[in-house]
Amino acid sequence: MSDVGGLLTALGDIPVETDRALVRQKSRDFFWYSPVLKRQLDKLSAEAVVTPRSEAELARVLSAAVRHRVPVTPRGAGTGNYGQAMPLKGGVVLDLSALDRVLWTRPGVLRAQCGAKLIDIDAAARAAVGGELRFHPSTRRTATIGGFIAGGSSGIGSCTWGILREPGNILGLRLMTMEETPRILELRGPDIQKANHAYGTNGIITEVEMPLAPAWDWVDVMAGFDTLADAARFADGIMRQDGIAKKLVSVIAAPVAQKHFKAFDGAIPAGQAIVLLMIAAPFLELLPGLLDAAGGTELYRSPTDDAAVPLYEHSWNHTTLQVLKTDRTVTYLQTLFPAPDHLAKVAEMDALFGDEVPMHLEFVKLGGAIACFGLQLVRFTTEARLAEIIAAHEAAGCPIFNPHVFTLEEGGMKKVDTLQLAFKREADPHGLLNPGKMLAWDDPEWTPRDQVHLFEATP
Repeated sequence: MSDVGGLLTALGDIPVETDRALVRQKSRDFFWYSPVLKRQLDKLSAEAVVTPRSEAELARVLSAAVRHRVPVTPRGAGTGNYGQAMPLKGGVVLDLSALDRVLWTRPGVLRAQCGAKLIDIDAAARAAVGGELRFHPSTRRTATIGGFIAGGSSGIGSCTWGILREPGNILGLRLMTMEETPRILELRGPDIQKANHAYGTNGIITEVEMPLAPAWDWVDVMAGFDTLADAARFADGIMRQDGIAKKLVSVIAAPVAQKHFKAFDGAIPAGQAIVLLMIAAPFLELLPGLLDAAGGTELYRSPTDDAAVPLYEHSWNHTTLQVLKTDRTVTYLQTLFPAPDHLAKVAEMDALFGDEVPMHLEFVKLGGAIACFGLQLVRFTTEARLAEIIAAHEAAGCPIFNPHVFTLEEGGMKKVDTLQLAFKREADPHGLLNPGKMLAWDDPEWTPRDQVHLFEATP
């Protein structure tokens, strides 16, 4: 039987929070983007928050939690969208934000503790070796590197570097097991995938080793186009300009930006779709010619670091957040429009759903090929209609990575196989780490539906 009181007593001077309001605050992430998850998860809370300040304290917490059979839900900054940091079984939230040091930086590579913020990592890398992380989520200013690895998949920079799952985008993970005598494991090469995008269900990531890209002086550019198709063609075209250093290529259909991007009130002509770009400063002189050829007009330009609200905070999951600030009836999808006919698939789904599912595209490299993820908005009516929209996309060959479920398998991001299950049995034999998030642990007979998965347990 779980004994939270006994656990807390055993922790001594390790910081613990039991105030109900503060614990509830740390027991939440951005699950409420989904009305389905909001209905399912809104009342959940842990019983306490524990904040270890070192690996030694972390080991004491995990050891005591095993002895007292207390579920542990790891948390970085809580910026995930799928309930990754929600404590389904109560117990304690493990706040890892105090493990926040950048440990070392070398040309092309950096190692940091799991709680280091992405913006601080980039600042340290730029100062030390003129580098930066290859890519980051739209929550760069608040997210932690451990949370990004455990719960994320791609982001700003994926237009050049692909997704976290691709070999070379994570170089090493240091992980602590949840046993009465916790062990430290160093995962490298193919073994990295045992903990990458696992929601902390099979070990606590304590350190990450990441490759670095050149830290260009990035410039935000917004361009307008008369139609969504024109904007998408331009975005696809600039993705093919390998000589131009770029970090963001996003497309947003009208009238989303006109209605909801408050930082640009009055700056975007009615009816125009927009393309959001981050371009390295030396290549900006090439942009006017490309825009002219595609029928686009530059609407805005600013150095990324000088912008009060950078364009990346209008892209990826932040597009949905900007809309939710003024319209809580909207939710979203996560779709793959696969190469090589991604533009045709976009046009097909846009024609089918129109303003019920306003188009939002993030152009990426996926397995070396140009594709785009759709993070389309959905004007939500019922869960049944949402299921119909998802089914229609999948029937058309546009896989949905469902953001309205909280388990690894159902979201389509990772198909857990026997290797992953074996690793959880090794690293968390009592099943206390983020319980309820891995279906195949609770039900070994669970069979996934036939779908595309961005993440697999083996390369």
